[in-house]
Amino acid sequence: MKTLFKFIGTVLKWFWKALSFTRQLILNILFIAVLVGIYFLFTMEHAAPTKPFEQPERALLVDISGPIVEKQRRVDPYDFATRNLFGQQMQFENVLYDIVEQIRAGAKDDKINGMVLSLSDMSETSLTKLRYIAKAINEFKATGKPIVAIGGHYNQSQYYLASYADEIFMAPDGALLLRGYGTYNLYFKDLLENLDITTHVFRVGTYKSFVEPYTRTGMSEEAREANSVWLNQLWGAFVNDIATNRNIEVSTLSPDADTLIANLKAANGDFAKLAYNMGLVDELMTRQQIRTRLAEVFGSDGEDRFNYVSFYDYAPLNFELPKADQIAVVVASGAIVDGFESEGTIGGDTTAGLLRDARLNDAIKAVVLRVDSPGGSAFASEVIRNEVDALKQAGKPVVVSMSSVAASGGYWISSSADRILAQPTTITGSIGIFGILTTFEDVLAKYGVYNDGIGTTPFAGVGVTRALPEEISNIMQLGTENGYQRFIGLVASQRNLSLEDVDQVAQGRVWTGYDAMKRGLVDQMGDFDDAIVAAAELAQVTDYSLNWMEEPLTPAQQFIYEFMNQAVVKLGLNETVKLPDVVQQFANHAVTEINNLNNFNDPNGQYALCPNCSYYEN
Repeated sequence: MKTLFKFIGTVLKWFWKALSFTRQLILNILFIAVLVGIYFLFTMEHAAPTKPFEQPERALLVDISGPIVEKQRRVDPYDFATRNLFGQQMQFENVLYDIVEQIRAGAKDDKINGMVLSLSDMSETSLTKLRYIAKAINEFKATGKPIVAIGGHYNQSQYYLASYADEIFMAPDGALLLRGYGTYNLYFKDLLENLDITTHVFRVGTYKSFVEPYTRTGMSEEAREANSVWLNQLWGAFVNDIATNRNIEVSTLSPDADTLIANLKAANGDFAKLAYNMGLVDELMTRQQIRTRLAEVFGSDGEDRFNYVSFYDYAPLNFELPKADQIAVVVASGAIVDGFESEGTIGGDTTAGLLRDARLNDAIKAVVLRVDSPGGSAFASEVIRNEVDALKQAGKPVVVSMSSVAASGGYWISSSADRILAQPTTITGSIGIFGILTTFEDVLAKYGVYNDGIGTTPFAGVGVTRALPEEISNIMQLGTENGYQRFIGLVASQRNLSLEDVDQVAQGRVWTGYDAMKRGLVDQMGDFDDAIVAAAELAQVTDYSLNWMEEPLTPAQQFIYEFMNQAVVKLGLNETVKLPDVVQQFANHAVTEINNLNNFNDPNGQYALCPNCSYYEN
């Protein structure tokens, strides 16, 4: 036996050495890549001509690549490498405010003579974020500078922004498809039963449908009814904006199946011709023809290209020193989890810490809490909300600016603000509580494994390998109901509403920002710019600067982070192992469900989370 253990120990020792060697190898390769990058940057900088160079007039090429986010995720180099090895896409993330500021700077720059929207690599994006970018495009257009959109194909987010251009060009073999909005889930009830896995659900709210994938084989009628209302509102806003921009009928953008087939037959099955006939694009042009046209409009560089500067290379001189009075901006983006935030989440302790820093900074006179979250841990949500209360008690007003989603826990952390602003297309509400516990006693028994023993209280031994006693189930349901009453009581007191009125608009139901305002959950319609103005008014300051509150990185972390982000864009490192589309789609759904389960770390097992708040990627 001793020899056996020694052999196992030796195998594990060598396995650990191999794992450590692999990790070190990956990190060393990345370090060498960084050094090579520094060398090329240094040599390119010193190879530049020493005499002053007069930059010609040129177009701002808005060539957004990847998703548009409220805040970039921080990923360490090791994760960057392993994600690509396992086929997980590592895309450059574009911060919404950076895009808007670049466009606004270009509008004021005399050397920028127009804009070209080349969006073929831009990911699908929520309508709320698209409208904020469109606002900046309209400001650019108001200067009289021409805007041209080009592309071989357009998804619906790309086309939405393209519709704000003066002209839209598309390849003769291209296509334009407006798929509409929808919310779909995988449902696992039968799978769990076939695997002898027991799911215990505790919830309050007629429309609190997060648990439905684990308890049903399809969407409930209550969820279907509620979802259809806000989905139709958002899609109506989408097509109305495009119809206005293109001066066409709304019905043209949402034809029924028979009309679409008839129109496609008239175009001989040519999707590009169909888009042209419908008035969605102005001309069908090859790439060579597009380059020639753009050179005529914006000037030629003499090498079969037009004069332009990429959105990523444009560096306007707009540096300003911080003012004596500041308005802090705290971005809460992602699912809310207890503790400190990890990639793509809102850590209760992390966000509360940023709010506390703002409270203790004498230069900060008000705070804008930017919320883009479907919710999560009820406990972590309350930790954040407590800091909002502390800011108000310190005499510093708090304004919430709702982005695409501020639902469930996202609404919880917003409820105490002095003022709440949302867009008509914001998804909010979903005021409800649920708990979920999965146990595996049946599947273990199937293979002859049992859990038995004795404890001093009914809670002793409760876990995933034992059946849940009925009294414990009743206790957890009572706790969930208490959490719901606390949630609606909190909203009632903070929003000056009766408990009965809140209960009627709660029950886990999702609302658009516009409908939420009519029901007293939101104070006014407005975007991020309006929220800043509101915060300044409440704090009674006129000359101020913005202080974007973030956890600081070390200089080394900052360098590696920026270098890797630039590498993704410049060197195309976002290319990964390509899986078949059907496999990739299923994998994405599965990863989403796994991430949801990984984020379930509330110490009380209570969650305020909106399940169907993603409507543009299904």
